[in-house]
Amino acid sequence: MTLNSMTGFASGQGAQDGATWTWDIRSVNAKGLDLRTRVPEWLEGLEKEIKSRSSKQLVRGNVSVTLRLVRAEDGKAQMQLNPAALKLALTLIAETQAEAERIGVALSPVRATDILSMRGVLDMNTPNQDNAPLLKTLLSEFDSLLTDFVNMRRAEGAALESVMRAQLDQIAALCATAAQRAEARRPLTEQSLKTNLARVLQNSDGADSDRVAQELALISVKTDITEELDRLNAHVEAARVLIDQGGAIGRKLDFLMQEFNREANTLCSKAQNAALTEVGLELKTVIDQMREQVQNIE
Repeated sequence: MTLNSMTGFASGQGAQDGATWTWDIRSVNAKGLDLRTRVPEWLEGLEKEIKSRSSKQLVRGNVSVTLRLVRAEDGKAQMQLNPAALKLALTLIAETQAEAERIGVALSPVRATDILSMRGVLDMNTPNQDNAPLLKTLLSEFDSLLTDFVNMRRAEGAALESVMRAQLDQIAALCATAAQRAEARRPLTEQSLKTNLARVLQNSDGADSDRVAQELALISVKTDITEELDRLNAHVEAARVLIDQGGAIGRKLDFLMQEFNREANTLCSKAQNAALTEVGLELKTVIDQMREQVQNIE
């Protein structure tokens, strides 16, 4: 399986029986699947079908689907008053004016156009039409558009996969370099411990030499980065397995990147050596860069 990016875009347009429309699907990153639609409400069942079909192919992303549709009949629609809504509007206006006069507030005169613009006062009377053929065509087009959208996300995912594999190779190479520099640091560390031990024993009458040696040995253990390198290499292999597996692995990779970062931080704190610290900082840089890429993976 391949990886999918959470960012993508697709658009299309069509016409049938005097109706013209344009489709637009786009997505950005999100923790889960947030699917939003903007479609004509009078096309009953369209929104439900769009969400159902999308959720079968998409796992994560903030996805918006927009359909802009214009019918020839819309220009033939006739406006007519809704008597009940008009009566209610006039009643509310009269009550509002009376209350304003009671408390001494002056209101501007209400114009007829103000009343007509109130919700429900004017109804659009459009000719009855069977929308089933149009709905069927729109859903068929949406399936094709969704396929294009998924393919685009997949293509971007393939590009991200290539980048992340290269970054994993770079992390593995830096771990090998860190191991070499840690080994080169060993003689200096041992000599430093011996010097410190001799200094402590010379200036501490009655000091327990065994106790001092234990403390210095503990310091030596605290500067050992073997475990951190072992875990980093294990994380590299785990990430490669996930990428080989493909599919919706974004959340797992994101968690793994947190573990990468934790080990790199510990390595830097234990380095106590300029050359080793340099490698640790390079590791952190590559890990941060890879984590940015992982944020785009579904």
